[in-house]
Amino acid sequence: ATLYNTRPPFYSNAEGYWKDIPPTEDGLLGGYGSISSIDLNGSKAFLQRFLGEGEGKTGTGCALDCGAGIGRITKRLLLPLFNTVDLVDVTQEFLDKAKTYLGSEGRRVGNFFCSGLQDFVPESGRYDVIWIQWVIVIGHLTDNHLVDFLERCHKALRPEGLIVIKDNVSYEGVVPDEVDSSVCRDLDILQRLVSRAGLRIIYQEQQINFPKEIYHVHMLALR
Repeated sequence: ATLYNTRPPFYSNAEGYWKDIPPTEDGLLGGYGSISSIDLNGSKAFLQRFLGEGEGKTGTGCALDCGAGIGRITKRLLLPLFNTVDLVDVTQEFLDKAKTYLGSEGRRVGNFFCSGLQDFVPESGRYDVIWIQWVIVIGHLTDNHLVDFLERCHKALRPEGLIVIKDNVSYEGVVPDEVDSSVCRDLDILQRLVSRAGLRIIYQEQQINFPKEIYHVHMLALR
């Protein structure tokens, strides 16, 4: 992996916000730690439909957890399904905590990358699945940087590899969050950005059983 050099001021604001968040599941989920199991069960059912052997199936060699935090998704979703997982997150404290949080399964982690996604260039042809979850990740990127990042992810996939975006979507337009310097885009805007990156949505599903007061969460499988 290598690094880009793109540093608009609001990226620094976002990094500052996350440095003040406690390195726990509840902290990283904005106080909604109770939904973690529902989230992970939905993600597992979504992802497993693509994995296996045969034409068009995605391999299980190596995955990348983008915006990995302390490794919640790595530990409970990706490591049970993949031989090796790499983690990338903008906050070093979270990655340090992940090494303890992952326990003995952490020995199958390949790399811990400390970087914002706007700067991160994943290794070409390394990954079967690149998992990009929640507004913390793509909501902190400008439209152009998100398109650029998805293009770099495309180059980092193995044959039949898959990019999965799981994120909050707004009801209409772009909704800014001044607290953590992120934005929430509606599904149409997100779909257009995916298309700009030269990718197509092969499957799409809404996460169910989340609290009614939060934005809808959608999962998009991209190739």
